[in-house]
Amino acid sequence: MAELLKLNVEERTELGKGPNRRLRATGMVPGIYYDAKGSNIPVKVAMVPLQKAYAAVGNAQVFELVLEKGGKTETMPALLWRVRNEPVKGLPEHVDFFGVDLDQEIKVAVHFELVGSSKGVKLGGVLELYRDTIEVVCKPMDIPSSITIDITDLDIMDSVHIEEIEFPEGVTPLFDENYAVVAVQAAREEEELDEDEGLEGIMGEEEGEGEEGGSEEEASE
Repeated sequence: MAELLKLNVEERTELGKGPNRRLRATGMVPGIYYDAKGSNIPVKVAMVPLQKAYAAVGNAQVFELVLEKGGKTETMPALLWRVRNEPVKGLPEHVDFFGVDLDQEIKVAVHFELVGSSKGVKLGGVLELYRDTIEVVCKPMDIPSSITIDITDLDIMDSVHIEEIEFPEGVTPLFDENYAVVAVQAAREEEELDEDEGLEGIMGEEEGEGEEGGSEEEASE
């Protein structure tokens, strides 16, 4: 098994808005660690290592959470389940960690990744991605970083449906219907756009003339 990224966190004993605000002022981020059994531990983590970890593993890759609690250190596999950023500067203000059992399957959302250059797009078509992610079930160490879709042979009016996508061994996609994930649509002709714009201009002029005539009649009365 490849060596996993490690992230150090500490147990957080002071809870509430005030302590959390002071914590953020020191460059720390409050959070909660949820273990696989449903219990939770308030934690705090340094902002910069958290940002680096998130950039490396996202929220669907296993890493090792090194928890310091009561003078002892415990290391456990976890996911960066959710990071909430503050709206102005975009810095993380809260994080949720989810502990996993490496031998038990879990449900997780994985991103699609498009590779290749569509021949339909080269001919003027427009590429449309209908879904960013897909829910899959697999063991934590089998979670793929992304699901790859090769769009090289995708022509205008072609599409790729979920049942056509190949998933890695041990990874089961979850879906109820065979929906389209990505397609190449025909672009509207420039002539059609010009005609629409011309029609709107003519209608606008006619409406403007009618309004002016009404004003003159009212003025003469």
